Amino acid sequence: MADASRAEDIHKLLAASAHVGTRNVDHKMKEYVYRRRVDGVHILNVARTWEKIQLAARIIVAIDNPKDVIAISARPYAQRAVLKYAAYTGAQSMSDRFTPGTFTNQITKNFHEPRLLIVTDPRMDHQPIKEASYVNIPVIAFCDSDSPLDYVDVAIPANNKGKLSIGLLYWMLAREVLRLRGAVSRDAEWAVPVDLFFFRDPEELKEREEEAKAEAAAAAAAAAEDFLGGEEGFPAPAGDDSWDAADPAAPAAPAVDAASWDAAGGAAAPAAPAADGSGWDA
Repeated sequence: MADASRAEDIHKLLAASAHVGTRNVDHKMKEYVYRRRVDGVHILNVARTWEKIQLAARIIVAIDNPKDVIAISARPYAQRAVLKYAAYTGAQSMSDRFTPGTFTNQITKNFHEPRLLIVTDPRMDHQPIKEASYVNIPVIAFCDSDSPLDYVDVAIPANNKGKLSIGLLYWMLAREVLRLRGAVSRDAEWAVPVDLFFFRDPEELKEREEEAKAEAAAAAAAAAEDFLGGEEGFPAPAGDDSWDAADPAAPAAPAVDAASWDAAGGAAAPAAPAADGSGWDA
């Protein structure tokens, strides 16, 4: 069962391009490089990636209070993943700009004293890593082939620039943490989909919302037209569409002679009496 789960996780890492590095390589990251492609891109060893995720999860679980773990990312593609990881594991997150002095200056408004730090890119998140080294905070980092490993205690070799790769890495780390805590069973698949950890472009979401609104308006207009029917907003008559068509079953009305109204007789209307105008001045 464990081997099958490991193989499935490695297939997911390959599908998300978590093994694709960069053209450059740091001398400390050479041990995690599997080989180099013809185009010069270094390929990372995903087996080592999976092993390091297991190691990092065990370190995180050793922290008694989940709030003492902070996940940080200055990369836009990882901000959603960091927030989701913190929400499911109970950790804290910093997905915005890191304020210098957050770990060292006690008079700052956002001062924190974490026991463990998780960063997405050691190159972009160099400021929190440097401050963590001042106060002896261990650091877990997702490191690409060209990432510096200064002051990094646990390096997880992976592609930290692709949105699919970043989302999958944080999803796997959160799942393993919950499994070790006993909140999620290893025999069943985690109910949280990995799509929730992927970055979503705000402009793309706005376009989708506008398209959904336009489709809903068109569907409502079509439904209203089908319900009302006809040209004047009333249901169309059954059978003949013409309102002026004669009904063959109805008897014809008798013709009325206009001259008979002026003839003398009982049918003639009595003449109105003439008004006497002199009565008004009396």
